[in-house]
Amino acid sequence: MREEKGDRKVTGNTRLTEPRVWCPKPNPTATVRLICLPFAGGSPAAYRNWPDLMPPAAELLSVCLPGRGPLFSDPPYTDMQEMARAVTASLVPYLDRPFVLFGHSMGALLGFEITRLLRRAHGLAPALLAVSGHRAPQCARTLPPIHGLPEAEFLERIRKYGGTPAELLANRELMGLIMPALRADMTAVETYRYSPEPPLSCPISVFGGTNDTHVDAEGLQAWEMQTLGELVLRILPGDHFFLLGSERLIISALLKDLARVIPQ
Repeated sequence: MREEKGDRKVTGNTRLTEPRVWCPKPNPTATVRLICLPFAGGSPAAYRNWPDLMPPAAELLSVCLPGRGPLFSDPPYTDMQEMARAVTASLVPYLDRPFVLFGHSMGALLGFEITRLLRRAHGLAPALLAVSGHRAPQCARTLPPIHGLPEAEFLERIRKYGGTPAELLANRELMGLIMPALRADMTAVETYRYSPEPPLSCPISVFGGTNDTHVDAEGLQAWEMQTLGELVLRILPGDHFFLLGSERLIISALLKDLARVIPQ
């Protein structure tokens, strides 16, 4: 497993660690990279099965944010723009070949902001932006914020999202370890403010869940306003965390969409 260690930086009075980029199965001959971004509270472990599903021409990278995994002791980001800037800086050395950004829920919003930052600061664009389980960024939030709720109420709202095993939610000690990063991520998502910019040049692939009560079809379709390229919308079986267990379907769809923009 290739691991790149981020440098430390000082922001105000807080010392933060840069995100790490993980490559569980290095592929020096890869012609395209799939870069996976975390959902709220998530880590590269969410994509642990994906490398074995990659075709010979692809390499998977996964981003680990501070506050989890090997960066557990480091303070997590609570601001989406700061998060996007930090992840972008960590990713730039890996953007020497065509790449796809994939993010679920918070990761979708993060991927969108990274794509806009790459355009502004580096003149780069992904071959494909893939967003999953999140409405288009210009759409107003329809759910009340939860990041400031007392612990019991916060955990109950997290339970309704799905994706977190009941036995984990019931384990106060383990949840106590996860809570800081999870609450920080929800803060970043819920305090996000969209700023209008011209649409992206890259195509966008959008994924939603049939039973996702947090993201409606209208909010998914609205991603079409963010690209000058093609938008493909797919609805897969499951709730908000439909991606868990749908790895093969998602990767197959991404490869199909990628083939339309990168000649094989």
